[in-house]
Amino acid sequence: MPNAHATFDRLADHYRQIALLTSIESMLGWDERCLLPPAGGDYRAEQMTLLAGMVHKRLTEPWIGDALGELAGTDLAADPASNTGASIRQWKRQYDRKVKLPQSLVEELARIGVLGQQVWEKARRDDDFAAFAPILTKIIELKRQQADALGYPECRYDALLDDFEPGELTSNVARVLSGLRAELVPLVAEIAASGRTPDVSLVHRPFPVAQQAALGHEVAAKIGFDFARGRLDTTAHPFCSGLGPHDCRITTRYDAAYFNSAFFGILHEAGHAIYEQGLRPDWYGLPPGETVSLGIHESQSRLWENLVGRSRAFWQHFYPVVQTAFPQSLAAVPLDAFYFAINDVRPSLIRVEADEATYNLHILLRFELEQDLLNGDLSVPDLPAAWRDKYREYLGLEPANDAEGVLQDIHWSGGAIGYFATYSLGNLFASQFFAQANRDLGGLAAQFARGEFAPLRTWLAEKIHSQGQCYTAAQLVERVTGKPLSHAPLIAHLREKLGPLYGL
Repeated sequence: MPNAHATFDRLADHYRQIALLTSIESMLGWDERCLLPPAGGDYRAEQMTLLAGMVHKRLTEPWIGDALGELAGTDLAADPASNTGASIRQWKRQYDRKVKLPQSLVEELARIGVLGQQVWEKARRDDDFAAFAPILTKIIELKRQQADALGYPECRYDALLDDFEPGELTSNVARVLSGLRAELVPLVAEIAASGRTPDVSLVHRPFPVAQQAALGHEVAAKIGFDFARGRLDTTAHPFCSGLGPHDCRITTRYDAAYFNSAFFGILHEAGHAIYEQGLRPDWYGLPPGETVSLGIHESQSRLWENLVGRSRAFWQHFYPVVQTAFPQSLAAVPLDAFYFAINDVRPSLIRVEADEATYNLHILLRFELEQDLLNGDLSVPDLPAAWRDKYREYLGLEPANDAEGVLQDIHWSGGAIGYFATYSLGNLFASQFFAQANRDLGGLAAQFARGEFAPLRTWLAEKIHSQGQCYTAAQLVERVTGKPLSHAPLIAHLREKLGPLYGL
């Protein structure tokens, strides 16, 4: 046993050093998307390539495999949910995957991901898919190589999905999303047939950016984002980046004539950040101090954005604050009218601005398109037309241009293929977690109306954040709620909230 402890400590020190390197990668990534001059992209790509190669080399050193073999039968590994057991389990899983990837491929994926995002940003700004197509074609080919090197149980997409949602299968996600779609489509149709529509012009008025920024800062702090350990900046595509145990950064983008974009974007990214800030800092860089999956991560952002931030109770507390911030636009607008406007349900073109009821349809079509790209059933030049076809099929709309169509998301440009499904999984996790928190805490609405968000934040930290990777996502949701993941809580939430608004 003493030798086992020494071996574990050696591995822990090694992975903490790797965490330092990956935090530097994250810092460069944040800088790239917030502050990097346009001409600095090529050299940033070289920096990221070097770091990716260094990290990969350290993750695949042969002695790691030997050390994990020594620990496999010891008491330290006996309980897979303990701090040591989870660490050994996750290190083994990661090592077995990483050793299959050639270092040259890892480095090229890092390089092309930086360049791809640079090309995408300009292409989106110029509405020029043709300028983006060549590098996207290269990215798709590299991701095929990655999937083939890793191997997969059923299809290539499994290998890439596993990076974001460990242990999940494409077939299971397709089954879950298909079941969700079967209930969402009739709900959206009922809403459309209700004859009720809110006055959405109420949120399309002048909202000066300076006041939006101040309000966003205030609300993020109120729900629990610690600005002593984080900051809020602007970028082309909002994101959250954890750079260390006490450095988590969120970003947003502002529209001076639209309230929802920045406000709910800040709530969303703050939700991600509260998860990061709720991890155990003494285990930073090791599995008990890391997030379990992107689906669980997304559940935290969608929970604060939608289940809290679009609730009536939330606005009973915050609406006077917002009216004070924007007196010319909202002082004479009743709370009920504003609340209906921010919960408007109608098909739309932009994923990040979609309502709760139609959002998952945006995810489903992306999930299908990226599978087709990876399998070779869809070529990159044909992607814009396929995108338009899917939007007509799923949402009854067609983008007027590629900037509001196939170029709207940053993910594929950075090589994040297999990512989109985690958004819908996050919505499902969020609703199930929230329903349980509501039962455990004895009525969240009354607390929100009083401006009390700490009880929910503390519950999330205890039940989810502090658990790190000690449980898989599937184990965690069943441990917290007593039931496996289901779409029923999300449908119940939508019907409970939207029913009174639309007379369903």
